[in-house]
Amino acid sequence: MREIVLDTETTGVAAENGDRIVEIGCVELLNHVSTGPEGHRRWYINPERLVPPDAVAIHGLTDTFLSDKPVFAEVAGEFLDYVGDATLIIHNAKFDVGFLNMELARLGFPAIDKGREIVDTLMIARRRFPGAQASLDALCKRFGVDNSNRTLHGALLDAQILAEVYLELLGGRQQGLGLVADAGGRAGRVRRERPFRAPRPHAPSDAEADAHAKMVATIKGAVWLAEEKAG
Repeated sequence: MREIVLDTETTGVAAENGDRIVEIGCVELLNHVSTGPEGHRRWYINPERLVPPDAVAIHGLTDTFLSDKPVFAEVAGEFLDYVGDATLIIHNAKFDVGFLNMELARLGFPAIDKGREIVDTLMIARRRFPGAQASLDALCKRFGVDNSNRTLHGALLDAQILAEVYLELLGGRQQGLGLVADAGGRAGRVRRERPFRAPRPHAPSDAEADAHAKMVATIKGAVWLAEEKAG
């Protein structure tokens, strides 16, 4: 089973009002296991408009940085080929899917969610923990996922963190997945604080050993007794 954990960064919150995508980040999972850095993809995109200061404050992607990046039309084919027919895992899917559909519609492509399964981790979290905060940061805190590198939002970093959170929402099937990137962009292990547990004694007490010997003496025709005689 192939799944793509996906996140976007944008110039604002309203695709219908002309806001555009500036970054797409993806993490590939096969049977709930990351395929590693070689399976990650990130596209920086020139939005063909100015990026408002409040958006820059969130993701740090400035007009200068994005000025020489490809426009969405130049990366759309590569993005669609990479995603293929995989299930998409998105936190607050309505937002990201809305922006992707807007960009694809501009080019005459069908909607990204047409005939495709979309898993919204925000909805999963709200069902599992009704009344609790369900932001990505809140879920990282709940599950002990290290998001200390998330000083700014970034689509690939958020997708890596979301992949860890998603697996925890499924029941923690892949402990210590190690998807969070360090400051240099390299994937590192996720730190987990575990409570200390003293080792349990395994040697029987004198009373237990005596009870065991008495019980064994009552067994008739024990196999190990026949083996001892044969030896």
